[in-house]
Amino acid sequence: MATIWDADILIWAASQIVNARDAGLRTSRLMATTPYEILTFTGRGVSSRDYQRLKAALDRLQSTTIATSIRQPAEGRRHRFSWLNEWQERTDRDGRPVGIELILPDWFYRAVLDDALVLTIDRTYFDLTGGLERWLYRIVRKHGGHQQYGWRFDFAHLHHKSGSLSPLKHFAYDLRDIARRQPLPGYRLGIEHQVDGPDVLTFVATNPAAFTSPRPARKPSSRFGGKL
Repeated sequence: MATIWDADILIWAASQIVNARDAGLRTSRLMATTPYEILTFTGRGVSSRDYQRLKAALDRLQSTTIATSIRQPAEGRRHRFSWLNEWQERTDRDGRPVGIELILPDWFYRAVLDDALVLTIDRTYFDLTGGLERWLYRIVRKHGGHQQYGWRFDFAHLHHKSGSLSPLKHFAYDLRDIARRQPLPGYRLGIEHQVDGPDVLTFVATNPAAFTSPRPARKPSSRFGGKL
């Protein structure tokens, strides 16, 4: 199953599509790139081991099946797809990787082109080293981006929403540690203690104006395949 780290590849793909479209270039579900470009975009190393990890991530994205009711015309109807339809590696005569071609699912591609479904992220998101930190940033970014006074969730709700197998007590400890360290770019976290209920995590954007545009900040690329 794909991990939150594998999703960095989808962030790269979304950024390329949006920026190419805004530059007046033709976009497509078929994309051609190099391992180096994806790895450097996501802040990874470029060693042979990093290339192998990238290929493993692409395999997981292709094998993970999603079922969603988002953007479906009828209530209860679900669209099923994999995060990647297919991908292939191009190599030179010595077997060294020189390029990657991948085909995005139609649902993802159309969602990226819909501005209402695309959120900007801070480039330092890729510096977050904890899976819970990354997941929490996405929750915070979704709910607190345009709220003047931020948003709040109680610990029990966040624990349920995360699907974490860790006991609530340990999950709460990790949340308090994140709030103490303040690692999430662009947001200020706080903890409210309730006498008759679970603690509450609060978050507010430190600069709401920075999140007014749904454009991932990235130089546009023209390396797109033909329209599928």
